[in-house]
Order: sequence, then C-alpha cells, then structure tokens
Amino acid sequence: MPGQRSITEAEKLAAAKLGGVPIRREQMAAVANVYRAASAVRQHLENSVLRGSDLTWTAFVVLWVVWVWGESETRHVAEEAGISKGTLTGVARTLESRGLVRRADHPTDGRLVLLALTDKGEELMRRVFPAFNEEEAFVTARLSDAECRGLAEGLRSVVMQVEEHGEERRRTLLNGAEPAPRRSGRRPKA
Repeated sequence: MPGQRSITEAEKLAAAKLGGVPIRREQMAAVANVYRAASAVRQHLENSVLRGSDLTWTAFVVLWVVWVWGESETRHVAEEAGISKGTLTGVARTLESRGLVRRADHPTDGRLVLLALTDKGEELMRRVFPAFNEEEAFVTARLSDAECRGLAEGLRSVVMQVEEHGEERRRTLLNGAEPAPRRSGRRPKA
C-alpha cells in the first residue's frame, strides 16, 4: 500500500489537523480516497501482473489505449493515457524497441505520428489483460457486483464533472473570482 500510514491513520490525522476549519469533509474524504485507491491499485498491479511482463503502469496504459482504439495519432494516445506528449515519446520508443508498437508518419500530415500495436504487442495484450482483469477482481473483492457498478458510475460522474466544467472553473479561479459550486442536479437527501 502506498505510504507508511494506513488509511484509517491518515483520516484521523487529517481530522485532528483540520479541527474547526470550515471544509466539506465528505468531499475531501471522497477525493482523498480516490487518490489513495488509485495509488494502491496501481502499485499492486505494477508489482503483480505488469512486473512479469516488464511493463510500467504508463507503458501498459499506452498499450491498452492503442489496443482498444487501434492505430492512433500520438497526441490522442497521450491524451487518452493521461500523459504528456513528451512522456509518450519516451514510452513509445521503449515499446518500439521491444517490438510491441510501431510508429509511422501520418499519411496526409507529415507533422503527425501514428502508433499501432505490432503482432507481438497484440499477443502481449491478449495474454496480459486477462491476468490484469483477475487482479482488478482481486482489488474489488470486498465489493458486490452492484457496488462495483455504483462505484464505477460515481467515479464516471466525477470524471464527467471535470471534463464538462473543469476548464470553466479553472478560468474562474485564475481570474480571482469566487466560483459558485456546481451541483449534479440531484435532489438533496431527505
């Protein structure tokens, strides 16, 4: 697990430190636990399934994006993988040197580069992904199928909030204005 403290210890320390500070505790806990869960899952998957295939998390995500989307422009791969174009360049070079991806010039725009999996990359993903999915099942073992669906839907809502309103919010904050909180449109709990 990332860090040296348990999640329970971290929550107690944060509560003690914040004392009477007027904050939205449930929202803070949700975002903190998204981060902690993502870090714990990533570390577990890197140290179990991915290590055996000599893949980093980032390399696996790049392979996954190209596997699912097919041949794609590097800028789109970087965006989907959540990494910079510079990071993608290094990862793609490593994957290419291992014979897992091929880079090619765009047929109509020489400034663009395309990435595609090789046959060896396709075979690796067909072999690694079932084991990866088994570990996804392991890390969610304490949740029922319905709880997994609910968690996935809730996290999807978080992503959609940022995708749909994040840029506007960032501009407002950069301009020094006090933004109004965005609500999901749900009714308050009774």
